[in-house]
Amino acid sequence: MEQTALRPKPIPGQERGYDPPADPAPRPHAARRRGRRIRTLLFGSLVGAVLVLSGVGLGTVGATVTGMSRLAELRRQSPPTAPSPAPPAAPALAPTAAATLGVEAADAEKVGALVVGVHVPGPGYTAGLVRGDVLLQLGADRIDSAADLVRVVARAHPGRAARLTVRHASGGYQQLTVVPGVVV
Repeated sequence: MEQTALRPKPIPGQERGYDPPADPAPRPHAARRRGRRIRTLLFGSLVGAVLVLSGVGLGTVGATVTGMSRLAELRRQSPPTAPSPAPPAAPALAPTAAATLGVEAADAEKVGALVVGVHVPGPGYTAGLVRGDVLLQLGADRIDSAADLVRVVARAHPGRAARLTVRHASGGYQQLTVVPGVVV
C-alpha cells in the first residue's frame, strides 16, 4: 500500500502504464521560427551597423569636408584683418533693469496670486516658495491678482531683499525674504 502523503498522486494521464502516442504530431513551425529569429537578429544587426557606419561616418566626413571648403573659400575672399581687441567688460546693471521672482502665477480664488510654477534655480525657489502658495504682499505693496504681482515685481529693485507675505496651501501664513533677480 502506497503512502499518499509522501508521494503525491500523479496528474491524470501520467499514471504508470499510460503510454503516449508513438508518433506525436509534427511541429515543423518550431524549427522555422528558431531559424527565422536568428536570421532576423543577424539581418537587423547588419543593417544597423551599415546605417550607423555609413550615415554617421560618411555624413560627418561629408559635412566636415563641405564646411571646411566653404570656410577656406570665405577666408580667401576676405581681406586680412588686424587682431580683434579684447572683449569689453560686462556692462553694469542699468537702473531700469526688470526684476523677477522666478515664479509663474495665476489669479487665486480669493485675494492674491497663486503660484503655479517655481523656476529652479531662481529667487522664488531660494526664498522657499512652492507650487500652491498664494502671494499676498511684497514689501509694502498688496497683491490682489497676478497682474498686481507683475506690477509690484516690476517696481522692485533687483538685488535688494524684500519681505514677501505668503499663504501656504495648508492655510498657514509666513513672511519670507526674497531677493528679486534680473531678467536676462
